Amino acid sequence: MTGEGLDARFGRLWAATTLSALGSGMATVAAPLYAAARSDDPLVVAAAAGAAWLPWLLFALPGGVLVDRLDRRRLMVVIDGVRVVALLALGVAMLAGRAGIPLLYAVLFVANTGEIVFRSASQAMLPTIVPTARLERANGWLGGGTTVAQRMLAGPLGGFLFVLAESLPFLANAGTYALSAVLVALIGGSYRGGGDAVGAAARSVRAEIGAGFRFLIGQRLLRVMALLIGLLNLTLTAAMAVLVLLATERLGLDSVGYGLLFTSMSAGGLLGAVVGDRLIARVGATWTVRVGLLVEAGLHLALAASTSAWLVGFALFAFGVHGALWGIVFHSLRQRLTPSELRGRVGATTLFIAAGGNCVGALLGGVVAGRFGLTAPYWVGFVVALAVAVATWRVFDRAVVAAAYAGTPSRSAAAPGAVTG
Repeated sequence: MTGEGLDARFGRLWAATTLSALGSGMATVAAPLYAAARSDDPLVVAAAAGAAWLPWLLFALPGGVLVDRLDRRRLMVVIDGVRVVALLALGVAMLAGRAGIPLLYAVLFVANTGEIVFRSASQAMLPTIVPTARLERANGWLGGGTTVAQRMLAGPLGGFLFVLAESLPFLANAGTYALSAVLVALIGGSYRGGGDAVGAAARSVRAEIGAGFRFLIGQRLLRVMALLIGLLNLTLTAAMAVLVLLATERLGLDSVGYGLLFTSMSAGGLLGAVVGDRLIARVGATWTVRVGLLVEAGLHLALAASTSAWLVGFALFAFGVHGALWGIVFHSLRQRLTPSELRGRVGATTLFIAAGGNCVGALLGGVVAGRFGLTAPYWVGFVVALAVAVATWRVFDRAVVAAAYAGTPSRSAAAPGAVTG
């Protein structure tokens, strides 16, 4: 590594995660299309999303244990290999006319279970291949690659390939996972968490999960940010669940206009990822977090009160910038503060909390809108975002955040009860 830059190892990790995101995004788009072509039952079609989300609740926490027990690079290669086999089996079965919806759901379940562990492992690996001073830039690049691949390219590319042949998006997804495995393998080196692997194997998975949870709870900034992400994901997903109705009934948009709203948010996310490390260095993590909470409240207010598609589009763009910046701050803080032997479990715990908010929010949005009116989820989101901004304003004190950034993760940093080997 030269100076404080990002070397070839990071380049390979970035390319692998971006390719993986592109392939996963294509499969996510194609799966409901395939289900809808074979059934007009909304429950059957919606179950495709359930097969994708359920693993996050079931396997995020045990996946973190695996990440901390095993060599993270080798684990990522194995996961990609398993996903290649699963996607190839689905694609071949489609070509042979023998694939059905149950096989589709099973493959989605396997692929997304792998995605959880792959993502936890890559986040845990990052601080070992990137200088601490460059974590913000590295996290910004990773977030930007995922935004472009999964939110901008995967949708139209997956839809186009599906029109050509139903199997193509899934076979292409297998190809991206195969390339990802090769790139990760080329990183080289050993990336164990640093704990006692023999001792870890003798402990129960529950005890290992508990250690990661206790560490997260013991770190005030990480605990508050993780809980905020879970809570704000709940209100955001509730809002997004009925956005299509808001777009057509209040904003007067057609399907293209509705899609452009998401493009606005993705464009904001890309901008935030590109300039995030410099902006955070300029204004500080404290104000990045505080202003972000106000942007979150502003988005819900715009969705609740405005009938202007332009204003809503701008609000979604600003939210995209905020989401990227928050991700950079949170990931970088967590990677700085968490000892290597706990990074997999602490990262997996935050993924579990975030996924829980998404799952509950998806159900809550329709219920609240159906009972209290279309704009009700947005008013709820506005009140919640404003309340948490006020309640947590002092938590993100400049001196506290600066101290966290200056802290050096070590075995002694582990909370009481945490496993340090």
